[in-house]
Parts: sequence; C-alpha cells; structure tokens
Amino acid sequence: MQYDEDGYRPTKSVWAWSVVGASALTVVLGFTWGGWTTSGRAAVMADIAVRNAKADLVAGICVHNFVTAGDAQENLKTLQAKSSWQRDDFITDGGWTNIAGIDDTITNAADACADQLVKMKELPQSGGDAAVTDS
Repeated sequence: MQYDEDGYRPTKSVWAWSVVGASALTVVLGFTWGGWTTSGRAAVMADIAVRNAKADLVAGICVHNFVTAGDAQENLKTLQAKSSWQRDDFITDGGWTNIAGIDDTITNAADACADQLVKMKELPQSGGDAAVTDS
C-alpha cells in the first residue's frame, strides 16, 4: 500500500479489482432484484403473453357464441354437470371456439371459456345487444 501526505492512496490493481467487484455486484443485483432479463427470457415471456391474449380473446367470443345459441340453457346445465377435465372437450366439440379464418385451435381457449361459463349462475338475457351485427 502506498500512502501520501493525505492518507491512503490505492494502487491501480486495487482500483481495477474494485471496478470488477462493483460491476459483478451490479449485475447480480440487477438480475435478481432489479428486474433485468435476458433476451431469450424476454422472448419466452412475450410468447406466453401472446398465447394468453389469444386464449382470452377466443374465450370471450366462445362465451358469446355459447350464450347466444338457441339451446344455451340446456348446454349450460350439461356443461356444469361435466367434470372439470371434460368441459374443454364439450366446448370444443360444440364448436363455440371456432372462429372464421382461424383453422388452428387456440391453446387454453376452451378451458377459459368453460371456466367463465361454469361461474355463471344464470345466462344473461339476450336482448337486442347479444347478437353481433355488421352495421
């Protein structure tokens, strides 16, 4: 260690190791508590968000299709009588998750639709607002 007339004066190697240590500590704190993420993890998070958004959108359309069907009350009773693992098949087989122009099934859409429908105590009254029109 070197001293000058004012006190301690660190060497170049002490300065270098201090910078390295501070940088490492910053990186560790940033990734653990700072909310930093890698580009790969960000891409995975974006894919999950897109998948969930699609499922929510299709589930909303599914609920509308289910509720506006002619036999909705009977279908709701049948859906509620089914076990939780059979409900998504009932929704898919009923065609309520089908959307024109989309050939693929949307992951988790039938489950989300069934969950929303099962929570309904009764179907909403379909006045003039329930039907979708091209106006």
